[in-house]
Amino acid sequence: MIRKPTRDRWRTVALEAVSKQVLGATAGLPSSAGRDTALLDELAVAHDAGLSSVLKLLLIVALLATIVVGSTHAADKPQRVLLLAQGPDGHPAGTHEFVAGQALLAEWLKPITDLEVQLVRVDEPWPNGPELLAAADCVVLYVCEGAKFMQADERRWQAFQNCAARGAGLVTLHWACGCKAPEPIPGFLVLMGACHGGPDRRYTVVETELRPAEPRHAIARGLGEFRIRDEFYFALKIGPAPGVLHPVLTATIEGRQETVCWAWERAKQGGATGGRSFGFTAMHFYDNWHRPEYRRLVTQGVLWTLGRDIPENGIEIPAAAKSDDLSAAR
Repeated sequence: MIRKPTRDRWRTVALEAVSKQVLGATAGLPSSAGRDTALLDELAVAHDAGLSSVLKLLLIVALLATIVVGSTHAADKPQRVLLLAQGPDGHPAGTHEFVAGQALLAEWLKPITDLEVQLVRVDEPWPNGPELLAAADCVVLYVCEGAKFMQADERRWQAFQNCAARGAGLVTLHWACGCKAPEPIPGFLVLMGACHGGPDRRYTVVETELRPAEPRHAIARGLGEFRIRDEFYFALKIGPAPGVLHPVLTATIEGRQETVCWAWERAKQGGATGGRSFGFTAMHFYDNWHRPEYRRLVTQGVLWTLGRDIPENGIEIPAAAKSDDLSAAR
């Protein structure tokens, strides 16, 4: 049997709820969804308990304050996306165009509401990296040997781990999805869930079919099967860290369906809040950045790591202006 609260108890609940919401509004902090549900439940029970109209009104005010505070926070504080790119790494022009590729992604993200996008060139030593990472809600790496880059500096590596611990999104593209040496791989797998790397890494340039994996992930909404020539890393290493790995796209390589794109829901551990990571091992050729399928895939991957909802048919992706002059970006 459930005992109904006394009138004094409901008076206390109502006053506490209102004071919490007022303090939250003063600090510019959103209320939790759990508190919203609790207030609704308490209001319903209050009705059954015959609570006075004044105290019912206090609970309603508290609930409305929750909605207003949450909306104000979203408008005042856009989510910050940090795009990291490096200069030429010795590959031929038109490949590994890190800066030019990230510049396109910045354009694709511009129409998205409540986003603040910053493109940063991160040629070593990148001394202010930890400070920039500390302010980011999502970090997108399009760099040489991403696993090695993350861990090249102790402060930088701690900053990336802090990003993951507070639930920031992490995105790695192509060569940023791994490294040559085996040593950085275990730490990278904890953050990204999968990678290519080590002396046994596999990659190939091939024209092949890409198709959404089943069950279809939200990142793949609006995408069908498509054919493209690119360099793919495959036979990925999967991390032992707790979490949920979702294949997003597979490619036919050497007669097998290989996962080349994935989403990783990081598990909550200790004080960590979990969070989301997204990786895509293609995007070797700059021309492929202009394919509508790639524009949709990468943009939706970034938004998913930020916790945004992806429409059933995918988001609208405007065509980006193409420039064949890459000298400025290099």
